[in-house]
Amino acid sequence: MKRLSFDDAMKMYDMEFFDLAELADAKRKSLHGKKTYFNSNRHINPTNVCKDVCKFCAYSASRKNPHQYTMEHEEILEIVKNAHARGITEVHIVSAHNPTAGLDWYMGAFKKIKAAYPDIHIKALTAAEVNFLAQQYDKSYDEILDMMIDSGVDSMPGGGAEIFDEKVRDYICKGKVTSDQWIEIHKKWHQRGKKSNVTMLFGHVENRAHRIDHMMRIRDLQDETGGFNCFIPLVYQTENNFLNVKEHITANEILRTMAMSRLVLDNVPNLKAYWVTSTVNLALISQEFGANDMDGTIEKESINSAAGANSANGVQFDEFVQLIKNSGFTPVERDSSYNELKVW
Repeated sequence: MKRLSFDDAMKMYDMEFFDLAELADAKRKSLHGKKTYFNSNRHINPTNVCKDVCKFCAYSASRKNPHQYTMEHEEILEIVKNAHARGITEVHIVSAHNPTAGLDWYMGAFKKIKAAYPDIHIKALTAAEVNFLAQQYDKSYDEILDMMIDSGVDSMPGGGAEIFDEKVRDYICKGKVTSDQWIEIHKKWHQRGKKSNVTMLFGHVENRAHRIDHMMRIRDLQDETGGFNCFIPLVYQTENNFLNVKEHITANEILRTMAMSRLVLDNVPNLKAYWVTSTVNLALISQEFGANDMDGTIEKESINSAAGANSANGVQFDEFVQLIKNSGFTPVERDSSYNELKVW
């Protein structure tokens, strides 16, 4: 298939449902066969105190949630210790933008984890957090990224991308990292020889054109740097936030968007069906619409569950394997760099 233009992609979005699925599935099979990747990971959200006021967020303690918390390093290390004993290979650390915690609180946590557990991959700090830390502590992006590497961060998650269209962005998360800043930060990270992921939040006030534009910008940067491991379409959660979107996006539209992601992003190797936001069942179906990754066991998740996602306590490892098997695919446990650890 030739590379899709914006107009091609917009037309393809309206294809007959199962014809679109067939195209996305063929692309998936050409890249990964019947393999579906996952890892054994632990999400940690160390603080919910945030200076920003994103309308879609139900996690920030500065808005509806009066229950503020900021974990001590010892508490974070205890979580990692217990998860490490259960065999996790990755900690995924994303926080709110806490203006009082201090730069040493952020970087110190990574240093202590890496010193105690050098075999654990640390995926931490979204581009939104990098931008916040740079502004808060009068640092350049280069300085913050170098601090991250020196502190033991191995890769960056893809959060904070939301939707790149600036008009939509101004409405849903005004004052947060801009789309150009987000792209600049990941470009600098890739130039350091590091990998990252990239997300897209959809199902709120954006439309299909905004989604395709978002994908095109990712594709352009990937052509330049090759630094993205995975694209992760995140389904907007409707509860406890200020966007007041009354109607949930349909499963049909979610699966169409998954298929379009696989077809447009011909240079991003992995497409993740993030079960936290889409539900486990829909993530499993997404394997037929181009997705080849299901993220991981997670163990505990606070940000999306605050907005209504059924993800607070993760999924058991054995259950994860069986779910993928029973859906007709081959579960492959991976590390954070997509090296295969075990084929089940």
